[in-house]
This record gives sequence, C-alpha cells and structure tokens, in this order.
Amino acid sequence: MTALSILELVRVTEETDARGALDNARDLAAHAEQWGYRRIWVAEHHNMPGIASAATSIVLAHIAAGSKTIRVGAGGIMLPNHAPYIIAEQFGTLARLFPGRIDLGLGRAPGTDQLTLRALRRAPESADNFPQDVLELQAFLAPAGPNQRIQAVPAAGTEVPLWILGSSTFGGMLAAELGLPYAFASHFAPDLLLPALELYRSRFKPSEQLDRPYAMVGVNVIAAETDAEARRLATTQQMSFTNIFRGARGLSQPPIDDIETYWSPVEKGQAMRMLARSIVGSRETVRSGMEALIKETGADELIVVSDVYDHSRRLKSFELIAEAAESLS
Repeated sequence: MTALSILELVRVTEETDARGALDNARDLAAHAEQWGYRRIWVAEHHNMPGIASAATSIVLAHIAAGSKTIRVGAGGIMLPNHAPYIIAEQFGTLARLFPGRIDLGLGRAPGTDQLTLRALRRAPESADNFPQDVLELQAFLAPAGPNQRIQAVPAAGTEVPLWILGSSTFGGMLAAELGLPYAFASHFAPDLLLPALELYRSRFKPSEQLDRPYAMVGVNVIAAETDAEARRLATTQQMSFTNIFRGARGLSQPPIDDIETYWSPVEKGQAMRMLARSIVGSRETVRSGMEALIKETGADELIVVSDVYDHSRRLKSFELIAEAAESLS
C-alpha cells in the first residue's frame, strides 16, 4: 500500500495571522494522525509574508508537541543556507524531544530570492557544496567516535533519517548515490518527475539507512463533496501561483467563482504547467486521480499539498483524501 503524508504550507491568509497559521498547522497534525497520514512536513521559505515556516525547526517543535504519533519533519531544510553542524544540533534536539518521529529532508535551493540570500549571509555558490554538506550532516547525527573532538550535542547518535528533495534529476542522482530516500517536488515542478524517478531507481546504491529505493511524490490534491466545489476551492492556489509570476507574493486569498477573471491567458498557461499534476474533485475523482498517479510513478508514498483557504474546509479536504486513499487499499 502506498503511504500518504502531508506537506503543510503554514499559509498566512487574509483572515489569519502567522500565529493562526502555526496553530492551524498543529491542529492539522493532530487530525491527520487520526486519519492515517504517516508524516507531516513543513518547508523552509524566507521573505514570504504568506508562509510562516521560515524558522523550520521551531515550527516542527510546535507541531510535534500538539500531536502524538505522526512523524514530523522538514520538507525541507535548504542546507546551503546553514552550517550542517547547526542543523544537526537543531534536529538532534528535536529527535531527543520527540524520539522516533523526526525526519530531515534536505534541498539545495535557497528557498528565497537572491537579495534575501545575502541577508542569510550565505554565498550563492554554497549550493555547489550540497553533497559534501549532506555527508557532513549525516556524520554529525551518527554515533560519535572515541576520539571525535567536535560533536553535535545532543544530536550525536540520534541518526535522524535523511531524505534528499529535488525538482530535477540532480536530486535523484544524489539520493541514489548516497542510498537515501528521495522526494520529488512534482506539486510545483512536474516536468522531470518520471525521468528523475527512473534515474534514482536505476542508480540506487544500498546504504545503512536504506536497502532499496524509496520514492515519495509530491502532489496537489483538493477534495470536496463535489467536483464543482473542489474546483472553486482550488482557485486559492491558482491565484497564489499567478501572483508568483506577477512578483506579488502575498497572503493567501479566499476562493473566487471564476478564475478566468483573475489571470491572463499567459499567466494561466504558466500556472497550469506548474500545477499539471494536481488532482481536484470529489472523493471518487480524487481516488481515481491518486490511483492513476501511483500506477504511473510506482510511488512508495504520496505527500499531499491541499492548499485550501478556510481551515475547516482544508481539514475536510484532507479527511476526504484519506478516505479516498483507504478505498485504494
């Protein structure tokens, strides 16, 4: 059976401030573990007023404290923004607080714009060191050696599971070489999904963490009682993607009746290319869409974004998605 997980955007909306977004994420985790979701991840983004997950490890502590069994993790930490030692300390601490529940997904993109990158005091070329940084981080999370002079306290020995994230073939090749699980960001970059998965599986080398390939596929899913209602709810995400191309990243907006009045034909083409893997509709429509995606990709796990404006309707969407997945099994 393909596992089901959540990528939580921690959206700040026109009616909910950052604290509200953080509490909604925590509330979602508590519901999600009851519905059978395996894990909930949040991503590192900076200088985005509509996303409240910049201090990712702190957000994860808030979410984990409000839930009991669901795995909680980063999807991901943008490692070029940080010293591996610091990330080891942070996630090792999380692992001590919430043993057996913490994941650490790693990406090499900055998660922000170039101006903010300078504010982070990280050079753009830091991404070139990503493979070496992953290995360094992994070493700090491993049990400390008898003569090891620098230890990441209290991280040493926690062996927090690492994941490689990607939206191109590079991540697939690196995950295969290191023998790590691989998560592909097809929820916003679907074009290279199938080639990246093929490359990952064909080149995979077993490791201490993983003996065979394990692939997670990101997908936008919005579920409601009817297809028409789901399509209306989906306009929130469609407007958000349109605003990216306008250079106007702001707060999440409530759904509208006719998205065609919001975007131009060019903007529609750009947004729909990024959203090409989306599944939007009733429980049955979602079930069929998920079944087709699993068959096409052979995904071991789906990680779902359900970018619905209203929190109660978002909870309902995730509940319906879980029911659709259960009917697949």
